[in-house]
Amino acid sequence: MEQVVKYLPKALRYALRYWKLAVVLAVATTLVTLVSLLTPWPMKILVDNVLGNQPLSSELPLGVGWLGEHRLTLLLAVVAGQLSISLVMNLLGVISSYATTKLELGMNLDCRSDLFQHAQRLSMSYHDQRRSGMLIYIVNSMGSAPASLIMTILPLAQNILTLVGMFWISFHLDRGLALLSLTVIPFLYYSVSYYATHIKVQLQQVRAMEGEMLAIIHEALSMLRVIVAFGREDHEFRRFREQGERAVDARVKLTVRQSLFSLAVNTTTAIGTTLVLGFGAYHVLQSRLTVGELLIVMAYIGSVYKPLQSISNTIGALQEHLINMQMAFDLLDTDLEIKDQEDAIHIERAQGRVAFEGVHFSYQKRTNTLKDISIEAQAGQVIAIVGPTGAGKTTLVSLLPRFYDLNTGCIRLDGLDIRKLKIKSLRQQISIVLQEPLLFSGSIADNIHYGRLDASMNDIIEAAKAANAHHFILDLPDQYETELGERGASLSVGERQRIAVARAFLKDAPILILDEPTSSIDSKTEAVILDALDRLMIGRTTFMVAHRLSTIRNADLILVLNHGELVEQGTHDHLLKSNGLYQQLYEVQNRQMRNKSSLTVQPEAISVAG
Repeated sequence: MEQVVKYLPKALRYALRYWKLAVVLAVATTLVTLVSLLTPWPMKILVDNVLGNQPLSSELPLGVGWLGEHRLTLLLAVVAGQLSISLVMNLLGVISSYATTKLELGMNLDCRSDLFQHAQRLSMSYHDQRRSGMLIYIVNSMGSAPASLIMTILPLAQNILTLVGMFWISFHLDRGLALLSLTVIPFLYYSVSYYATHIKVQLQQVRAMEGEMLAIIHEALSMLRVIVAFGREDHEFRRFREQGERAVDARVKLTVRQSLFSLAVNTTTAIGTTLVLGFGAYHVLQSRLTVGELLIVMAYIGSVYKPLQSISNTIGALQEHLINMQMAFDLLDTDLEIKDQEDAIHIERAQGRVAFEGVHFSYQKRTNTLKDISIEAQAGQVIAIVGPTGAGKTTLVSLLPRFYDLNTGCIRLDGLDIRKLKIKSLRQQISIVLQEPLLFSGSIADNIHYGRLDASMNDIIEAAKAANAHHFILDLPDQYETELGERGASLSVGERQRIAVARAFLKDAPILILDEPTSSIDSKTEAVILDALDRLMIGRTTFMVAHRLSTIRNADLILVLNHGELVEQGTHDHLLKSNGLYQQLYEVQNRQMRNKSSLTVQPEAISVAG
């Protein structure tokens, strides 16, 4: 009950968005309940007044008592009444079905939309620690939880209303039988309490197992190239199959418990029905009831027990909906680590002056990732960032668009603390080209268009030309309308990277972040992309994370990071003369290049000698 009180207001917030449908559904539900109270009466009149010798009661409404004078007329009235009740019930059922379906689907879409939007707004730190497959499972499967809860509460309310109405009429006809029918309630209450107490943990375990199955699928499909390359298809299949079997076993055990609970409820109500039938027949023999009245009592008692069974089963299902609600709202209630401050402002196009002032940053499971970083980049400058693996290069540039928030210190854009800027406004100032070119599964035009959604086709083509991508696009069968497949799998790495550069061109932001954009491509393609990047950097403040030091000789300022600390900074020529880490890195790369060149030349020399 405590959980219902906790989550019902949250579910009602979604229902209130469709309050007109909710009102229609509530009215239809009430009318169905009231009309259902009339259902047994035509049978009572048929048995007692048409087929039997009982006179028709003069207390009937609408002055229809005169029908009792002619049995054939009364028979026709009974048949017409039964048909009318059936038609009204079915018509109300259609209205109720329409309102229920539209309300439920609307709430499902709204909740899933909120979950999806909130998941996108959560910080990279949150996503770094969680599996994407589980988030997909929550958004897709748990998004229906608020609607399911409301759709469970409504029948519960209808059953309670039906229970009260039918018990009152049964009590009016025969108090003893009505009270006898209530003897099953303590047993039902105990069954429901026991079930609700002992089923919660099992429900949580089953949901977690089913979510893990989806996480395995997502991870395997994301890593498919690695799986195929290492021949681990059977291994991944076994992982999925074993997890699936554990989930199936847990779900079967849960279903058995639910079935045993339903058996206990149904057996209890069957005993109650048998008692009422036996004592009711005895009362007919004693002339305390007519056969028609016994039929009404049995119909009502059966209808009273049906809501009781539904209430019991609904409370059982309610536990599952509450577990789903808990998983959904645990995600929705997760605080946004990266969010706008109350006094955050919007800015138009920035000049591009960036300053890091005493920046410290640590990941949750890795301390001192960056320590006391202080640098300043003037508008239009090219800042290169180098250092060994794990030095904190990518982390440093990730702080600028607030993918993470620093622990202490300050980052300023044109003199303004970036935390004082609206996040959307800040990120509009920054274009990013990553080491791995991430593309969507639409067309090439769609992927470039992503840089600026209001761009025209001419703008897209000009951006592709600037990125040295236009010619290879024209060679494709569908040119700009070529469908790429997931992550742009139909293109080479270099082609995908040029699409990503075109996207950055189209965005035309004053600040550019290049995170090792040429580290995964060959030298020939690298030259083409570097030519495009040189054009892209013109007039923009550029932060270039570089692995190949040969690509940053002309940078205005080179930052050398090691173990999260800024150990050197200066121009290429200045750093070569300093005999520091930069010089060591440069000499190592030169040595590797010479070795590679000698290996390439050697076979030719042997061939000539031969």
